[in-house]
Amino acid sequence: MITPGARTTVFDIDGTLSFDGHSIDHRILAAIEACERAGHHLVFASARPVRDLLPVLGGAFPAATLIGGNGSLVSVGGQVRARAAFGRDGLGRLLAEADRYRAGYLADGPWDYAYTGPAGHPILGRVDQGHLARRVEIADLPSVVKFLVVDATDMTALAEACRALGMTVNHHLDEAIIDIAPGATTKREALASLGIDVYDAFGNDINDLGLLGGAQHAVRVGSHPGLDGVADVTVAPDPHAVAAEISRLAAAAPVA
Repeated sequence: MITPGARTTVFDIDGTLSFDGHSIDHRILAAIEACERAGHHLVFASARPVRDLLPVLGGAFPAATLIGGNGSLVSVGGQVRARAAFGRDGLGRLLAEADRYRAGYLADGPWDYAYTGPAGHPILGRVDQGHLARRVEIADLPSVVKFLVVDATDMTALAEACRALGMTVNHHLDEAIIDIAPGATTKREALASLGIDVYDAFGNDINDLGLLGGAQHAVRVGSHPGLDGVADVTVAPDPHAVAAEISRLAAAAPVA
């Protein structure tokens, strides 16, 4: 539940809190617990759908707000809802571009998913770790809230084609994936829709640019150059450094 006036701290997951894609180090968990005890409202905001956030958190922080799919899904009080999805025409155009570039993809619905990429792609290690969903055909999803391209004949051209369609596109060159969300959907935009405009934030990648840019105190984990202009603090991508910065924030007085 979101408490009006509570200090809010927002955490990305992969590469920020979790460095193996499966778990969060006990030192980081303890530091986040200290934040919660200090009165912070916790938000976990990830490119993952809510379904794939739950196993990584392992049941911790049940009062936290979850934002999945880079803003297309939210969970408040354990109730998951899709707040943005591709329209029928937009999805048709997206699939046409994916077909043109022979793309393999992971398409997420509000809970279930469709996958057409290589059987051995690393992304599958992060999908439905808790065995909570079903793998179905994309036509069987009630809606598509996120579309992740894992291979294509020309990833750069496909990313540009999707931007031209008015979609939010994050091309992760280091992982060779394209993360596509409907319209102007972002983590920051999802926070605003929940009435959260004042917050501190931790992130590590280009899809955290808007999130960190809107934060009172922005912490970059690692050295992604795309976040150079928005980070107030940069910490090393290791559990000890991240836990220390979270603990420092938990002990600090709120910014006036």
